[in-house]
Amino acid sequence: MAVNMTSIKTSSNGAWQGDNPLDFSFPLLIAQTTLILAFTRFLAFLLKPLRQPKVIAEILGGILLGPSALGRNEDYLNRIFPSWSMPVLESVASMGLLFFLFLVGLELDLTSIRRTGRKAFGIALSGISIPFISGIGVAFVIRKTVDGADKVGFGQFLVFMGVALSITAFPVLARILAELKLLTTPVGEIAMAAAAFNDMVAWILLALAVALAGDGPGEHKSPLISVWVLLSGVAFVTFMMIVIRPAMKWVARRCSTERDVVDEAYICLTLTGVMISGFITDLIGIHSIFGAFIFGLTIPKEGEFAERLIERIEDFVSGLLLPLYFASSGLKTNVAQISGGRAWGLVVLVITTACAGKIIGTFTVALMLGMAVRESLALGFLMNTKGLVELIVLNIGKEKKVLNDEVFAILVLMALFTTFITTPSVMAVYKPARRSSAITHRKLRDLTNPNGTKDELRILACLYGLDNVPSIITLIESTRSTKKSQLNLFIMHLVELTERSSSIIMVHRARRNGLPFINRLRRGEWHDRVAGAFQAYSQLGRVSVRPTTAISALSTMHEDICHVAETKRVTMIVLPFHKQHRRGEGDQETIENVGHGWQLVNQRVLKDAPCSVAVLVDRGFGNPRHYTATSTQSVCILFFGGADDREALELGGRMAEHPAVRVAVVRFVEEEGCERNGAILKPEKEKASPLTRKIMTLELDEAAMAEFRRKRDGMVEYKEKTTSNLVEDVLGLGQCGDYNLIVVGKGRFPSPMTAELADHQPEHPELGHIGDLLASSDHSILSSVLVIQQHDSARTEETLTKVVRNDCDKLKGDGNAGVGEISKAV
Repeated sequence: MAVNMTSIKTSSNGAWQGDNPLDFSFPLLIAQTTLILAFTRFLAFLLKPLRQPKVIAEILGGILLGPSALGRNEDYLNRIFPSWSMPVLESVASMGLLFFLFLVGLELDLTSIRRTGRKAFGIALSGISIPFISGIGVAFVIRKTVDGADKVGFGQFLVFMGVALSITAFPVLARILAELKLLTTPVGEIAMAAAAFNDMVAWILLALAVALAGDGPGEHKSPLISVWVLLSGVAFVTFMMIVIRPAMKWVARRCSTERDVVDEAYICLTLTGVMISGFITDLIGIHSIFGAFIFGLTIPKEGEFAERLIERIEDFVSGLLLPLYFASSGLKTNVAQISGGRAWGLVVLVITTACAGKIIGTFTVALMLGMAVRESLALGFLMNTKGLVELIVLNIGKEKKVLNDEVFAILVLMALFTTFITTPSVMAVYKPARRSSAITHRKLRDLTNPNGTKDELRILACLYGLDNVPSIITLIESTRSTKKSQLNLFIMHLVELTERSSSIIMVHRARRNGLPFINRLRRGEWHDRVAGAFQAYSQLGRVSVRPTTAISALSTMHEDICHVAETKRVTMIVLPFHKQHRRGEGDQETIENVGHGWQLVNQRVLKDAPCSVAVLVDRGFGNPRHYTATSTQSVCILFFGGADDREALELGGRMAEHPAVRVAVVRFVEEEGCERNGAILKPEKEKASPLTRKIMTLELDEAAMAEFRRKRDGMVEYKEKTTSNLVEDVLGLGQCGDYNLIVVGKGRFPSPMTAELADHQPEHPELGHIGDLLASSDHSILSSVLVIQQHDSARTEETLTKVVRNDCDKLKGDGNAGVGEISKAV
């Protein structure tokens, strides 16, 4: 039934006055949006274990909500998605599409194409040309097979089919690469650059197709009009690059943090520019999204302006409006149009041709350029990603009536299939080599060299953000021995990959080993301090600083950290605590919690790390006074015994060699039942089994302490503290304010002194009982805390615990049994 659009009202008077809100455009739009978002989010949740991009759920949601599935119920379709409401829904969705293409242009770094050189260019060229030619071949078959396909102009139909089969979805590809942890690998860099080049060529070809397209199957533009459209498009691009691009650079400079100006006017000016650019290209005769895309390319990628724009509009566009666009694509897709063996044969033909053209073309050229077989095949599957960009092309083709319903449905299924198989295919054919180096330097203790020759300390320091930088650098500087050791520092900026695509812009600023870290930091006071610290490091002969970036979901972030620690032969990983303590006026402490997800990252790193790990609880350890040449830092090492405490003692020894660090060691001993006899601490219960006595004497602790005192005689203040109330004594050291930093072992195999804390459930189990006590915000602790876990001692102490629990009774009668096992384990 025909509906007069002018008779449709925007809002209702309410149900109490007899109006049905679903008969009015705005309430119906709200209901449609809510249904689409809820349904697509649910599908995205179901597809998450398969590591599929969100666009798959959005397209599937539209198909299931549309005439292919639920829409078979006429009452539902006419009530929720009536034909008169579709122009309203598509207009709102198209506004989201306009700004999304602006974001694509904003995140597309043209310098990445130049950086990867001829490989990316050759792969992109083959990834476009071969599928484009194949698409033209398929177009001939479709025109002869599908009813009504031959009524469209020959030229525009061929171009649309060629673009549909040759395009690569740059935003979807970036998301897949990030989830597969390939973004900063050679394969990921080449794929991103090739996809960027592919995207640009595809949009140009699409503009050509739109310029050639008529207004209907029986209407065709004259060649002269098409020439004028193309010339106008070239003039528009030239004007944008020559005039608008320098203007946007000026705007970006005006919005830097170095200038105390309000940037809202510039943000609004830029957003207005997006719509004006879209209007101009639509006026020319090219789709409006082309203008938004070109305007995005004019925004400078360096600096903060691009990030601010993304932060302002991305959540609203990608989270709300864009799903409406792809769901509307699914609503227009009627799978029932594909019926019979002939139609499904065309589906198979289109999918096979699209996959073969992309995969074989990319694979062949990559092999010719010297890449390995698996890398070449992985590149082929990656370049075959279609996704949302493909849907945009198909919707424009349907809007211009170049594609009828059946051809549109066939190509939508092709886009779904090719995008769906990308992730599992790449995972099957390509796994980056996880090199397993023959490494002996896995804990600080291993660096002790009896021959006195130069050793090498490698530290991986992880940062969540700018607030971590001063404390981490101060800690690393305090561990720098001035005698023999070479210090190699790897700084890893941890960037959470969320459903937002804005984190992808970080990739363009990070090469395989990362750009200089200070270049990615905002300028100002923080920048000056960090730059000064790194500048000082660069002038030290025995310090090497290498920054890198990890862009990953929090659930897999620990894999990146452990992998870098493995490949870089790291001795110790330094992690910031997920709670950041700050002291303001009146010594008032405030706590900023960066999130439980980061706590889980730390816990997973502690579990899987191939080296020792230190977690820093910062309470002002990065104070600016630590950077001065005359200031000293006071560090206290708490020693209870065990492998973790021995590692803390070893770190304290390295700190003691620094002229600006004053180290004190406080060894806790039991108040009663213990006496000194040489280097052996004898237990009170003489009736204990020989194995238990062997553990309790702690010969390794005594040997480590004796060696430490011999080497650092006169350099370290040593105290033995008998305690009857361990908690009170430990808190007293943290509350006195005499120490800038307290270093303690995690203590996974508790000593008899700390056994009283075993029944207490720690708030932060990754810090151990003593570390958790000092990290608590309830006890007015003034010192920063460093909790150390020695590599591989967990397995040792699990073995010890099992031996004690299972064999203690059995060994009471045999004084020698099990001693060899313990000595070997420890």
